[in-house]
Amino acid sequence: MTALSATPRTRLGRVPERAAADRSALHTILDDGMICHLGLIVDGTPRVLPTGYGRVDDTLYIHGSTGASSLRSGPSQEICVTVTHLDGIVLARSLFHHSVNYRCAVIYGTPRPVTDPAERLTGLRAITERLAPGQWDTARQPNRKELAATTVLALPLDEASVKIRQGPPADDEEDYALDVWAGVLP
Repeated sequence: MTALSATPRTRLGRVPERAAADRSALHTILDDGMICHLGLIVDGTPRVLPTGYGRVDDTLYIHGSTGASSLRSGPSQEICVTVTHLDGIVLARSLFHHSVNYRCAVIYGTPRPVTDPAERLTGLRAITERLAPGQWDTARQPNRKELAATTVLALPLDEASVKIRQGPPADDEEDYALDVWAGVLP
């Protein structure tokens, strides 16, 4: 499996040692999540939309209504997708050092509209199975009218970053004497 390549947009500026360059870390974060946040510009205004997604190999599939103005403008422009997991609340002895344990993936790119019928079904299946495993094979498949009302976008995982923070609080030495509980709330 190839490593993630750092680009000016994906290179971490703050706490770069939290970066994970292993592509499998990106896949794990995506495969453990259910909702992504899709950032894009619509009519000159930034917009962030929560939506379901699915991954097949190195492609992220996103879907929505063909009537959604945000997805109509999406295929022709760059977008940013994030998936974040909150793994714990880190309480330190000082408020300044409170933090969270997290895993986060940020993906940049220009999605392409999926027009091939077989790939559209592959993308929709990946999204469905991410949200409700086994449902694709048991529920009624989408009909032509439903497929015509659904936009499916494919975003390659070519430009992505992964940032992970795990561990206990990082207290200042003098704060260890304080009578304050510190630790991680799961």
